[in-house]
Amino acid sequence: MNVCLIGSGGREHALAYRIKKSKSLSNLFIIPGNPGMESLGNLIDIPVNDFEALTEFCKENLIDLVVVGPEQPLAVGIADYLRSKGIKVFGPDKAAADIEVSKSFSKALMKKYSIPTAKYEEFGSGQKDEVLSYLTVSDYPLVIKADGLAAGKGVIICNNHDEAKDAVEKIFTEKIFGSAGDKIVIEEFMHGLEASVFAVTDGVNFVCLPAAQDHKRVGDGDTGKNTGGMGAYAPAPLITPQLQNVIDTKIIQPTLNALLAEGRRFIGCLYAGIMVTAEGPKVVEFNCRFGDPETQVVLPLVEGDFAKLLYSAAEMNLDKSSVSFSGGSSVCVVAASGGYPDEFKKGYEIKGIDQINDDDIIVFHAGVKKTDGKIVTNGGRVLGVTSVLKENDLKKAKEKAYTAVNKICFDDIYFRHDISDKAFDKV
Repeated sequence: MNVCLIGSGGREHALAYRIKKSKSLSNLFIIPGNPGMESLGNLIDIPVNDFEALTEFCKENLIDLVVVGPEQPLAVGIADYLRSKGIKVFGPDKAAADIEVSKSFSKALMKKYSIPTAKYEEFGSGQKDEVLSYLTVSDYPLVIKADGLAAGKGVIICNNHDEAKDAVEKIFTEKIFGSAGDKIVIEEFMHGLEASVFAVTDGVNFVCLPAAQDHKRVGDGDTGKNTGGMGAYAPAPLITPQLQNVIDTKIIQPTLNALLAEGRRFIGCLYAGIMVTAEGPKVVEFNCRFGDPETQVVLPLVEGDFAKLLYSAAEMNLDKSSVSFSGGSSVCVVAASGGYPDEFKKGYEIKGIDQINDDDIIVFHAGVKKTDGKIVTNGGRVLGVTSVLKENDLKKAKEKAYTAVNKICFDDIYFRHDISDKAFDKV
């Protein structure tokens, strides 16, 4: 089949990597892609939000399936538009994508259908006095989230009343999250360990890929600001087969059923951020697409015809037998630009990738571009240096990933040194 992949980051590089290995694939086109994907497919320079041009391209190139990587095009209805033109899409329509686009919608859905999550209240920017009153009687720590899309960074954990007041001021007055922060959700802080679960679904049936664990904070030991993710590992030993069964039956299936009951059939990847608490697994958040950087460690551990799986979901006839777990392990260390997630500089030449001579290492490109034939930095998260082992040995996987990342250099390079450490007491 002919597949068109939408996106240009590390997640899309990992999707291209896995789709390319599919026996059912004839041609892979990537819009717009990045230099690291050149060997995997044909890079096409079409604006992602030019739906008319995308449709014309798909028709001319006999595209059988469009796979949408990032959330932003889904939020504005790319899947709706393409489906209206008779093109099959792996990715939810605008209404189903609200599970990520609006935290308040997601929380209300979970409350209505008794899906376990943290207790919460929501407030609009015009309710500043009400928010401040609520904060005076709240228990701490608590979590304040921007309602809309904020590139994975719209979450502030507040340890006391002063921090919470400051967070509200920054969101409502300083507009640090832009219009995404016009409404906020304030949640109780859940104690436990977190994992990421990807459910590939046709809206009724689903198959979960190996669970991963992301590292959101910018600094070692989970310190500093939230980022889009500084690294990940899989499989997460926290999620045992027994616990996965609970997640499947108490969270994933009820959520798909709830969306269906609300007239929002979800076709694509339902990402569930799960907190494993003393009371059992609870939802931290849902996303409407594969996570980044978790995709970089999950998909290399998937065997079989991945394109066939995605196509069957798009056809609303999921073929669960298309893929299986390899039994291996993977660690991804994000090489970021110094200053991320705040201000950082771009345009630095990236060196050393060609010095990595290890078949167990994949370097996924994210915030990069090509200038005068050289690969240079072009974003906060630049590379995802990923080890992939055939055996489930996270300590060895970590060692290999860090040996590789230490061979790479660019001005202001920054990375965490403890990716996957929290798994070791569970291995």
